[in-house]
Amino acid sequence: MNSIRKLSLEALILLIALLFLSPFYFVFINSVKGFFELMTNVAGWPKHFVWANYANAWEALNYPKAFLNSLLVTVIGVTGIVVFSSMAAYRIVRHDSAFNRILLVLFIAAMVIPFQSIMIPLSVVSSSLGILNQVWGLAVIYWGLGLSLATFLLQGFVRTIPYELEESAIIDGCSPYGVFWRIVFPLLKPMIVTVIILNTLWLWNDYLLPSLILSDLNVRTIPLATYSFFAEYLKQWDLGLAGLVLSIAPLLLFFLLMQKHIIEGVTAGSVKG
Repeated sequence: MNSIRKLSLEALILLIALLFLSPFYFVFINSVKGFFELMTNVAGWPKHFVWANYANAWEALNYPKAFLNSLLVTVIGVTGIVVFSSMAAYRIVRHDSAFNRILLVLFIAAMVIPFQSIMIPLSVVSSSLGILNQVWGLAVIYWGLGLSLATFLLQGFVRTIPYELEESAIIDGCSPYGVFWRIVFPLLKPMIVTVIILNTLWLWNDYLLPSLILSDLNVRTIPLATYSFFAEYLKQWDLGLAGLVLSIAPLLLFFLLMQKHIIEGVTAGSVKG
């Protein structure tokens, strides 16, 4: 009886997994079809594999430049979010005061503000600061937008770290910055991995904010470059889908490289003591 239940559960999980993987199937098989076949046979297996779609998409996207722009935005943005949010979370938790409690409430309140309500003011401020069409400027804006959620997540994790560890380091002569970077920050690894994953997915795939900040063709990120295949009167689905595959590939590689750390982070976060 137990074996039947186990087998049924495994079959159900497999069906759910196939359901979630089905979009990847449609994107890939249609990325190697000619435009006419794609329009007439969306779900079927390609009759002829048109691998030239990838070469044409690579050239049309100026993929190396777009990839570098996306990489810079993601690396600078995620690094800043992790560093500043971890320091803010530590300060809020370890220096309990009315100001820090109000600051935490403001962080939480900022999470519920719709981005659409600040689009115009954000564009005006960015123009005033001279950071329009600047890759680093876009990354700095992401610092502000991503800080609230990351700080909220990390401050909850900081509370689980015994203060006795920090007291021992202070007695041994460790400075306040040394206590944070040498003792506290390494212990935040499980939650930091979570923050890195969430923000990497967000920054790499985001279209709306880059479309507001980056109008120069030389600083386009991959989502912006891919959107160029879908104009008002012409939609190049064959090249657009190939471009989507090229944009997804780096993220898949990232997860494969980070798989060990992701599993370690989840395991460490599930064990106490």
